[in-house]
Amino acid sequence: MTQTTAITDTITSLADVQNRFGLVRIEDDQFFGEWYEGLPEITEAEKASLDELRRRYLYHRTAGDLLEGTVLLLVVSPLLGVAGFYDPPFMIRAEPSVNLVLNDGEEVLRGRIDVLVVQSQFWVMVVESKKTALSVVSALPQALAYLMANPYPDKPVFGTVTNGDDILFVKLNQADRPQYDLSRVFTLFTSARELYSVLQILKNLGRLVFS
Repeated sequence: MTQTTAITDTITSLADVQNRFGLVRIEDDQFFGEWYEGLPEITEAEKASLDELRRRYLYHRTAGDLLEGTVLLLVVSPLLGVAGFYDPPFMIRAEPSVNLVLNDGEEVLRGRIDVLVVQSQFWVMVVESKKTALSVVSALPQALAYLMANPYPDKPVFGTVTNGDDILFVKLNQADRPQYDLSRVFTLFTSARELYSVLQILKNLGRLVFS
């Protein structure tokens, strides 16, 4: 009999996701150069939009911790808009369900991605968010599990995890064996330049996938 469990219940640590999928982190600059190489310039209008995004976020953040839904509204949604992911050729899917079939069909892990960006049928990016009280790394195990559900495993897929305060990028490649690596952590509190870098990376990933 097939056993179906929730990803949120089953995948709670990096050890869980690494052991279940044979996933290995590759700390190699050449593996995930997309987050720092050849980044596009951003316009003054885009910088102004990011400044407003950051101002609003800091205003609400100073009142206390924010829940996941508020992080999505204040940070994720406007950031994806400025990056152009709401416009052709990209499409946004909110909370799409995914199933991961393991052990020759004896086990199914089921979950919902917070936000999925697709171009045609190809996954561009998985966005996973957490409330501000949690470390950004706490979103990483589930994000990696969702990335493993990419229907085109011969293509690399990217992820973004955030708790609002911090933003981290992930690249996963299953072409030979499941491997992943991370960008550095970008911190909204530090300076507006951190958010400018985040937008440059998002635009670069969209450009590379589209090309």
